[in-house]
Amino acid sequence: MKQATLFFSSLFLLLSSTTMAISPAPAAAPKATAKTPPTPKATAPSPKPLVPTIPQSPDSPDSVPDDITRILKKAKMFSVLIRLLKTTEIMNNINSQLITAKSGGITILAPDDSAFSNLKAGFLNSLNEGQKIELVQFHILPEFVSSSNFDSLSNPVQTVAGKDPARLPLNVNALGNSVNISTGVVNATVLGVVYSDNKLGIYHVDKVLLPLDFFITNKAPASAPSTLAKSPKAAKDNSSEDDQEETNQHQNKSGAVSVVSIGGATLMSLAIALVATMLS
Repeated sequence: MKQATLFFSSLFLLLSSTTMAISPAPAAAPKATAKTPPTPKATAPSPKPLVPTIPQSPDSPDSVPDDITRILKKAKMFSVLIRLLKTTEIMNNINSQLITAKSGGITILAPDDSAFSNLKAGFLNSLNEGQKIELVQFHILPEFVSSSNFDSLSNPVQTVAGKDPARLPLNVNALGNSVNISTGVVNATVLGVVYSDNKLGIYHVDKVLLPLDFFITNKAPASAPSTLAKSPKAAKDNSSEDDQEETNQHQNKSGAVSVVSIGGATLMSLAIALVATMLS
């Protein structure tokens, strides 16, 4: 009996260990795979501006592109230009064009007060109204030019004053980070951006752009002399003839006889004949 109990106990332990060995191990949890972040797309670099933004630039959200007076006043160095824009009434025309224009735009080359003070004393006052209008229009381009596109302009550049290379030449030379302007009278440099959006560009220039038209003088050709120069011989003969005529007139009035010479010949015989005639 004891042996049977021991036999069944051993059999039970054997079966239990076999069952535990056969039972499959629990499946391991799948490892989380790390996600690779997407590669950002390379963006094309924006063109580098040729003209830097000046520290006083009011290029901010509160700037209104159709209010040029406010933009220039905020820069605090364009009081003379503001006055010219107002007195010539060009300011109103520009503001109206910016409001109504659907494309294109305007570019203003703005000389500062120092540039105007470097002009010859009394120069502005010597201009008539038409010349003042032309001077202001000569500083305005009828298209928007961004700070990176000055090198795309074709010379001579057209201004609101016109495009006459003989009277109103305006040539722009963009080299590196420098933009230079030549009018045939002055050479100016663009110093920086005062304001820029997609319709209006205002750029600070260091000199007043004087049009060549102001300095062209229309000289009339010299008129031909009324009388040609006489040769010495002709002058001598004419002088003798004049003397003879004067002598004859004198003789008719007073009856006196004078002795004159024509080409060195003596008129004594003529005088004697005249006296004999008078006495007869």
